[in-house]
Amino acid sequence: MSLETEKGNSPEVKIGTNRKTRKGVFWPAFLIVGGGAVLGIVNNKMLADISMNGFLGSLRGLGWLYQIISIVALVIVALVTFSKLGKVRLGGEDAKPKFSFPVWFAMALTGGIATGVITYGVNEPIIYLGNIYGEMEQTGIKPGTSEAAIFAMGRSFYNWTFIPYAMYSLSGLVVAYMYFNRKKSLSVTATLIPLFGEKITKGVWTSIIDTLAVLAIALGLASSLGAGLALVGSGIETTYGIQQGPIMWLVLTFLITGTFTLSALKGLDKGIRILSDINAKVFYIILITIIIIGPTLYILRTSTAGMGYWLQNFWAWGLDPIDMGGEALVMWWTLYDWAIWIAYAPLMGIFLAIISHGRTIREFMFINWILPSVFSIVWFGVWGGTALFWQQNNVIDLVGTIKESGAVAGLWAFLANLPLGSILIPVVMLALILSFATAADSMVRTISSLCTENIKHDEEPAKWKKLLWALSIATIAFVMVAYAGGAQGVDGVKYLAALGGSTVLFIFVLQVASAIKMFFIDKVEK
Repeated sequence: MSLETEKGNSPEVKIGTNRKTRKGVFWPAFLIVGGGAVLGIVNNKMLADISMNGFLGSLRGLGWLYQIISIVALVIVALVTFSKLGKVRLGGEDAKPKFSFPVWFAMALTGGIATGVITYGVNEPIIYLGNIYGEMEQTGIKPGTSEAAIFAMGRSFYNWTFIPYAMYSLSGLVVAYMYFNRKKSLSVTATLIPLFGEKITKGVWTSIIDTLAVLAIALGLASSLGAGLALVGSGIETTYGIQQGPIMWLVLTFLITGTFTLSALKGLDKGIRILSDINAKVFYIILITIIIIGPTLYILRTSTAGMGYWLQNFWAWGLDPIDMGGEALVMWWTLYDWAIWIAYAPLMGIFLAIISHGRTIREFMFINWILPSVFSIVWFGVWGGTALFWQQNNVIDLVGTIKESGAVAGLWAFLANLPLGSILIPVVMLALILSFATAADSMVRTISSLCTENIKHDEEPAKWKKLLWALSIATIAFVMVAYAGGAQGVDGVKYLAALGGSTVLFIFVLQVASAIKMFFIDKVEK
């Protein structure tokens, strides 16, 4: 087996030059994703219709399962973290971690956060407050009131913190434990061995399972890139008066895709690690700036009340398949969120596992579950709290901006109203590009690894695979934004996200069951 190495400040990173392609995973997944890209170019309406019907069908029919499995995942993650299982070290008692805590957290946070918190840190609470798409119709709360503001904060906390990060963490832990401690292959299929035995890794099943995981993350990435295109485009239009449209989105697609593709080609140590560190620091600077210049007391009070409202309604929200809150609130927000998090989970789990060698399970959960959840609470508290304060005190009409210009438009009006708005707007645009690029390069690497036979965690997949997947995902994202924006401006990419989640939902359910058997029934390998 021929291996090349790249040398730098970190331990050697191997590049498998003679690793064979897993044809049973690569070709089915690429033909579907690449076929979707071609279909989007040839007949974008057909692609949009297929995606929309899949979106509506999967969330209406499987909403109950999304809600139940999300709660179960949360409970398992909490039990594993705070029990004696938390002391188990990934890789064995003598394993040493490769990355420091700050670098590790930066990679874990920015690798999974994509553009979400920037896109919706302002927009989601304001949309709830103003009942813009009918979110408050079945809640009994009057839009625009103080109670509506507290609801908006609490619901945002619910959608963006401990439950979704539990999904990532659970998948990542199962992958890491099976690979480093049980010495199984680095794949989604290997996580199901506790349930089905070694036979699941042989024959057609391993190809089917890993192919579905690749499809899910490819569609999820396309949706995230699409949301980023729509958001940056609206920012350029709002701030600089340049009309957004297919040409602007195409230019942005080339810019963002070029950034994450170059980083992915550089590999884990020279690309992803450095880009993650830069991205995380941009996040911290933006957050601290808004804390200093925002309505600090209102932020603290509304965040505290929002957490209370969230905890008070936790079980009702957590087990509502649509019937209590209604489609506008539950399907288009919470279930959509769960779908895209689950779409990312199996392959994000592989990435989180790769960078967690040598850490204990408790450390793994602290970095991948607890800290990102706390970060999201602070982020939504600061961004959302400031936006809600301005809206209620008639400082700026963010509700009107979103009604006029789409679901992602409020952010730019919000930033323009800050004292340092002219400086912050380009910084946030940079953060958006970096955020997606950081998530995409880690996932393109993981997709390419899953399409390669017997690849190890410290090896890089072939560069041509990374490039091919990056271009296919970028094409679908551009088509869905340019031709399937819909009422919210990002409907098309939401359709893609739900399709990605529904393709891998049942695999995630099996991963949850596998975790239960592995950690609470079988003997734990230390």
